[in-house]
Amino acid sequence: MHLSTHNWMRAEPLAVTLKRIKKYGYESIEISGEPKQYDVKETRALLKEHGIRCWGAVTLTLGERNLAARDEGQRARSVDYVKSVITMVSELEGEILTLVPATVGKVVPDGTEEEEWRWVVDATRECFAHAQKRGVRIAVEPLNRFETYFFNRAAQALALADAVSPECGVCLDAFHLNIEEEDIYEAIRLAGERLFDFHIADNNRFAAGLGHLDWPKIIGTLKEIGYDGAVTNEFVAPVDRTPATKYPDMVERNPVDIPPEQLKFIQDHGSSLLTEKFYDDQMRITAETILPLIKQ
Repeated sequence: MHLSTHNWMRAEPLAVTLKRIKKYGYESIEISGEPKQYDVKETRALLKEHGIRCWGAVTLTLGERNLAARDEGQRARSVDYVKSVITMVSELEGEILTLVPATVGKVVPDGTEEEEWRWVVDATRECFAHAQKRGVRIAVEPLNRFETYFFNRAAQALALADAVSPECGVCLDAFHLNIEEEDIYEAIRLAGERLFDFHIADNNRFAAGLGHLDWPKIIGTLKEIGYDGAVTNEFVAPVDRTPATKYPDMVERNPVDIPPEQLKFIQDHGSSLLTEKFYDDQMRITAETILPLIKQ
């Protein structure tokens, strides 16, 4: 087991991110699922320079990206997008694609339960076949009910994985587990050997250690099931717009070059562009909380 992180939470050059996470003991990164943002040759060189490996990527299922869409053309374009992320992961020598099937933030379905299940299973099978050719494992990820209606719990993710292939896995996220599961630890045990990836943020979606989740027990349960993948940092700090804020300097006020779609994705998660100091602190706190538990 090792510590990893996403990088979609703040718009900054990849070299800056890699230097930061190397300093705090991260071993790998899950690259933002936007292949057009990354030149493979340059990215591989940066990873090698900083001694960080690519663990994989997560699909940024925003805008018109939706494997559960009624429109066949929209589904086909969404499949093409997922395949492009898989190809990027393969070319960066990564292992995992975390797949969120339905548009994040969409809470109204396009069809009946039976229709959408068929659409998503068929689309995910196509993505899975491409992933197998490229040597990448797919892990389908459930989100909480406020981010997707499609599926929210480990058992549901396993049902989709089972419908796709015995070799398809799941990704779980401690923040979502805390909202949706009766028992976080039993959900991890249920996933068992099908758990390919694990994302972390505390119950308030700040860095691990800044909420009430029992991290020794969570990491201990991952060890119990023999999990040996990444524990991937994915804090999405909510912005406090009141005088009661504990972090008055968390929001970046200077112009930042970021695609509008990515900015909307961050804002739809209840966050905003974060200052470098605040972001750095969250990265550090996660490492200080989780690394000693991994090493025990």
